[in-house]
Amino acid sequence: MRNLHEWNLSYAEARRVQSELAGRVEVVPLEKEPRLIAGLDCAFSRDGKRTCAAAVVLRLVGSRGAPPGQPRQFEFEQVETATAQQETRYPYIPGLLSFREAPVCLEAAAKLSRQPDLFMIDGQGVAHPRRLGLASHLGLFFDMPTVGCAKSRLIGTFEEPGSRKGAWSLLRDGAEVIGAVVRTRSGVKPVFVSVGHRCTLENAISVTLACATRYRIPEPTRLAHQAVS
Repeated sequence: MRNLHEWNLSYAEARRVQSELAGRVEVVPLEKEPRLIAGLDCAFSRDGKRTCAAAVVLRLVGSRGAPPGQPRQFEFEQVETATAQQETRYPYIPGLLSFREAPVCLEAAAKLSRQPDLFMIDGQGVAHPRRLGLASHLGLFFDMPTVGCAKSRLIGTFEEPGSRKGAWSLLRDGAEVIGAVVRTRSGVKPVFVSVGHRCTLENAISVTLACATRYRIPEPTRLAHQAVS
């Protein structure tokens, strides 16, 4: 795990760091199919003074058939869970949420005894005004493949994907493709998927759908969310 900068930065300094780090994000194909996937999520105490994070590592142990036109259904084995708590030190500023959330996520991930093949982050990757959401920011610290899978859109426009599980459409900021809008369960709201680091958008979509069981939220981040709720 790399240490790229300090966290106690002013608004202007944080924006500068984001713009500089965004140029280091690598959009490249995964070197291998991930078998150990870590979900990472964080939450705040009711008074906002404490931030909690959980990293949950799952092993893909097999797949079973799926209806025609729908992605394969994978089965998972939970391998490990690590949690961390810290005092909340950075204010809530839209576009700079990684400065508020990343430090405790890094602490939780550092406690894992197993090295995952990929991190799935509950947050944005490059689908961010300066192309450095939480998943991309963490990916650069981890120096590992990361996927951003957010529950809501931060920026961009899109056409509604088809209603069946596995349908997706592109998320664009002007002419630039910054992510995808992915239906992880038929008839429910989609999730917003983007590259974090060291993967392609196609990889990010594929991993997200592989991890989508019978819930809207993919299993790694769903279990991480449960661990901090």
